[in-house]
Amino acid sequence: MTLAPEAPRASGGADPARDPAPRTVLPGPARTKDPAGERRRALSPLRATDVYALIGSAAGALSLTWLVFDRLTPFNGAVGFVVVAYVLFLTLYGIVVSLDEDGPAVVDRIAAALIRSLGLLLVVILVFVVVYALFEGRSALAHLNFFTEDMRFAGPLEPLSVGGALHAAVGTLIMITIALVITVPVGLVCAVFLNEVPGPFARFVRTVVEAMTALPSIVAGLFVYATVILGLGMDRSGFAAALSLSVMMLPIVIRAADVVIRLVPGTLREASYALGTSRWRTVWHVILPTCRSGLTTSVILGTARGIGETSPVLLTAGFTAEMNWDPLSGPMVSLPLATFTFVRSPEPNMISRGFGTAALLMAVVLLLFVAARIIGGRGPGQLTRAQEHRRVTASRRDAARFAARHAAGPTAAPVTAPAPHPSDPPPPEPYRTDPPSYRSDPPAAP
Repeated sequence: MTLAPEAPRASGGADPARDPAPRTVLPGPARTKDPAGERRRALSPLRATDVYALIGSAAGALSLTWLVFDRLTPFNGAVGFVVVAYVLFLTLYGIVVSLDEDGPAVVDRIAAALIRSLGLLLVVILVFVVVYALFEGRSALAHLNFFTEDMRFAGPLEPLSVGGALHAAVGTLIMITIALVITVPVGLVCAVFLNEVPGPFARFVRTVVEAMTALPSIVAGLFVYATVILGLGMDRSGFAAALSLSVMMLPIVIRAADVVIRLVPGTLREASYALGTSRWRTVWHVILPTCRSGLTTSVILGTARGIGETSPVLLTAGFTAEMNWDPLSGPMVSLPLATFTFVRSPEPNMISRGFGTAALLMAVVLLLFVAARIIGGRGPGQLTRAQEHRRVTASRRDAARFAARHAAGPTAAPVTAPAPHPSDPPPPEPYRTDPPSYRSDPPAAP
């Protein structure tokens, strides 16, 4: 129980015999020595009993699964063991929690355990993929020539000290750069159009974009191959491959940016319009800076969709084992296509090169992700160092100008009305607000 704070005594001394006991008792934790203090409360939802329930349920599920698989039934296999153990874990955990909680709490605990375990499973799968690629490609990644040479003089039987994946890395960067130059402005402008100019045409465009989100990659490659290469007569090149990648990336960027812009509060738009700002200045200075981080995420999602494709690049750019810096002529290869080509070979060295190329692709994606977060990961209203420097410089310049004007004093001559011209009409008489006088003669003096 918590006692109400006592009123301060008039005298400084304390007399327990004369002071009456407090008559108001408040519910809550016990008071400390400080009259206004309270016991610190634990805000964490995790309790010791929850930990014991998780550990006990996991141990019981593993024991029962081992008993079923090893003693009672002829079942075997790692996948079946894990599935049965997981189902038994959820069952035992619900039973243990039901001993202390009611029905809704039991359902909430089971759902929380299910969601967290699925998230942990995704993390484990991601770590396994990354570690497996690095482990299988460790032989190729250990050689410096893998990062500095192409496959011009390296065949399937050549040792790992000859050849590399530099041509594939350069081709990937060139293709994805051209695709981003095309996709980012077009995608953001289309997303702004869908939100700021509603109407039947906007609904039609949104329907087309949603349908193109599930477009197969081979269809995008065939479209560019039929229109650009066969129709316009352009050779297979990195530019044609970038066009096919942009066709795949564009609906992802538009859809994600549309959702992000839609989350901007309408009060920000209303405040901008109330200040007399035009629509395009509202979009440029209010809407886009507010959702900058979300727009960066949409660009990252589109980049991740396009950078890992193989079939569009194979159809529109072909394959080459040499370095090609010109995206407008000649075949060009990407890291996913090089990985697919290397791992098809039965030679162990080529397979090792394939896994090393896959690890290099993951490193390139990680670098692009970090660069995108650095460029556009700032929150709304957060300025860069250069912007803060310009703002401070402008403030100091304004302060110096105001100080100089104040020191000079008022130097401007007072403004006087021009003298009336003789041809001007006489000014109107001022409007009288006092009541009219009904006496024609002034009153006589007493």
